[in-house]
Amino acid sequence: MQAYTARAHTNIALLKYWGKANQTEIIPTTTSISLTLDEFYTDTTVQFDETLTEDQVSLNGQALTGNSGDKITRFLDDVRSMANISAKASVKSTNHVPTAAGLASSASAFAALAGAASSAAGLELSKTELSRLARRGSGSASRSIYGGFVEWVRGVDDQTSFAIPLTEQVDWDIQLLTVVINDQPKKIDSRGGMQHTMATSPFYQEWVGNTNALTVPMENAIAAHDFTTLGQMAEANALQMHATNTTACPPFNYLTNASWDVIQLAAQLRQTGIEVYATMDAGPNVKLISKSTDTDQIQAQLQQLMPNITTVVATPGPGLKIVKGDSI
Repeated sequence: MQAYTARAHTNIALLKYWGKANQTEIIPTTTSISLTLDEFYTDTTVQFDETLTEDQVSLNGQALTGNSGDKITRFLDDVRSMANISAKASVKSTNHVPTAAGLASSASAFAALAGAASSAAGLELSKTELSRLARRGSGSASRSIYGGFVEWVRGVDDQTSFAIPLTEQVDWDIQLLTVVINDQPKKIDSRGGMQHTMATSPFYQEWVGNTNALTVPMENAIAAHDFTTLGQMAEANALQMHATNTTACPPFNYLTNASWDVIQLAAQLRQTGIEVYATMDAGPNVKLISKSTDTDQIQAQLQQLMPNITTVVATPGPGLKIVKGDSI
């Protein structure tokens, strides 16, 4: 069968996904809104081959085994079932994202896998169907099917939980400056962290209600190109999400002292008239929502605060791209 390659870009949630109402089908407790980024992406090539006796999966040139490999095989089983085929697959993936460091590598990884595997299996899926398929691998992957601003409608079941585009072509000045504090795998993965918080934090349900109440205001801010309102809501929502982790039992925290230094720097910069807002996923790295006109000043302040820090500037990125063959 023909090989197909897909490229999907990672996304950063402005309104967070942190918890599942249905663990099996990955149905979230909140509707989330994200921005797809140009800088971080995954390329994945899939070919189904009748001569293979098992799936062969590699990531960045290394064979993927254990739980990670099993997760890919289960995902491929879903694709095989949809396409009514039995052939095993060769999967070669290259991640241009620090894996498991809170930069949403699973979002680009499973969005790319959904695109490449479904095409290689002979399926012709709509973007809605691709979003639903990607969601089964990683919830945030549902959003990486689209570029620009994206909303993952939480829904109530597999059929109703998928992402929709809000503005794929972003024509106003907004960027994400990622401060890479630590690019190593996290001690607590996102899936385990959100389950523990959901089960034990007394403030979790309040966070869910507050997040869902922000959906329409965030949609309105995006439509109006209202950078200030968007930034304020995104920073508050992220901080409140991390607060639920610290109130879990036992408590845990993805943020480090260095993370808090960057968050506080953002607040100080706002006092000087430079609009910048912090957001963080499940990891220590801080993403600064900012404007391109302020990049030099923000980076200068970061270098003064942390001379050896690595920063990456990302702008709104494209949606899923799929091509026939093994290159893109």
